[in-house]
Amino acid sequence: MTLETDYLVIGAGATALSFVDTLIAEDPDADVIMVDRHSAPGGHWNDAYSFVALHQPSATYGVESVPLGHDRIDEEGPNKGFYELASGAEVLAYFQSVMRDHLLPTGRVRYFPNSEYLGDKAFRNIFSGEEHAVKVRRKLVDTTYFATSVPTTHTRKFAVADGVRVEVPGKLPELWRAKEGIPSHVVILGAGKTAMDAGVWLLEAGFAPDAITWVKPRESWLINRTITQPGEEFFEGTVGGQLAIMKAAAKAESVADIFHRLEKDGAMLRIDTGVEPKMFHYATISEGEVDRLRTIGNVVRKGRVQSIEPGRMILAEGEVEVPEDTLFVDCTASAVTPKPVSPQWQDDKIVMQLLHVPLVTLNAAVTAFVEANFDTDEEKNALCKPVTFVDDIDGYAGTLLGTGQNRFLWASNPKISKFLSQSRLDPAAPTVRWLKENAPERLAIVSEMPAATMAAVPNLQKLVAEAATKRG
Repeated sequence: MTLETDYLVIGAGATALSFVDTLIAEDPDADVIMVDRHSAPGGHWNDAYSFVALHQPSATYGVESVPLGHDRIDEEGPNKGFYELASGAEVLAYFQSVMRDHLLPTGRVRYFPNSEYLGDKAFRNIFSGEEHAVKVRRKLVDTTYFATSVPTTHTRKFAVADGVRVEVPGKLPELWRAKEGIPSHVVILGAGKTAMDAGVWLLEAGFAPDAITWVKPRESWLINRTITQPGEEFFEGTVGGQLAIMKAAAKAESVADIFHRLEKDGAMLRIDTGVEPKMFHYATISEGEVDRLRTIGNVVRKGRVQSIEPGRMILAEGEVEVPEDTLFVDCTASAVTPKPVSPQWQDDKIVMQLLHVPLVTLNAAVTAFVEANFDTDEEKNALCKPVTFVDDIDGYAGTLLGTGQNRFLWASNPKISKFLSQSRLDPAAPTVRWLKENAPERLAIVSEMPAATMAAVPNLQKLVAEAATKRG
């Protein structure tokens, strides 16, 4: 069967939904077909571990036209005092509602779940085998650049002997009813945000810190959640954090020096202050979570796990004995896979990429706005320059430079600037607009940002060049 549409969108995750939501709001004639392998909208949220939550406030995530959460400040737990962080279940329910109650009722969006894209503008239902060719009048929109690996779907890179108990993080809440019983010891494998979430969950659930071993191949720099809060009540802290980043970037003698300067300013954190971090994935964390994770004293730094046997794990740089009934929690999936960038607009397709790291749904909304409001691909690409994601710390200079350049382009364009001033996905612009109308005296701190940014650019360019030379 042949279908016809203006836009064929590959994927129905956060990026795809944000793009389509803004597109149909900006272009009243646009017709869209969305194709996704999952049985429900939400992309990787369908596969995420049960206690996963947003890193960023709910207030700045999702799609433009449908608020997520209740703009509530948490009163308990490690996120106390900050805007709520939607749980994975809440995010998934939200995206299902966006599709069911908002996009589909327009009559301009058709959604094909359980379907795989075959290439050449065709897709097939995974279960029935029925295939559809699609005549695309305007653009194919590829959102698979953002495909991420989660614990339930990634392929393990270490061997596990018979009799060893290994679970993904999502199984932790089911331990109370596991036939193997409650383990006397737990080993967390991995050093990313998933591992941090698992550690906090175990401690909050009642596991003693000395009953936990944490295998950390690398230490990571982490963004302090205090500088990511939207709303006027957090305005000075959030803008102050961004200002601190620019000032550090202007003065730093190396990329590592940027992080150390920001640590002194309270904008960056690390769990072990005695270890120099080599990793940065834009993970955001509260000081309350860091305080809890620091109680886990048994940290193994012998590289990545190679294999696990009963009572023993073999790592790249040695072996470690563990109790026979140890439960290993596999947090080794990486959501970050740095990829080459290319122009977003490529003749008859849009290849969605990062523009404002790490705000993926804001990236998508801006891309849709530009698609609907500007004429040529050349003009669109000039306004949206893709930025590669960062894995090791040296990449941070490039993401800062690229994100800053895009923000400058958007601020300089009256159409995009007006869009962002009303965008709930932008952590700062709507608050600036509100303050202009209600408390203009508080905007003095914003006046420092242009000069700080201009001072940072040449040094960031130098640091980017040095990082490229180091990589060879």
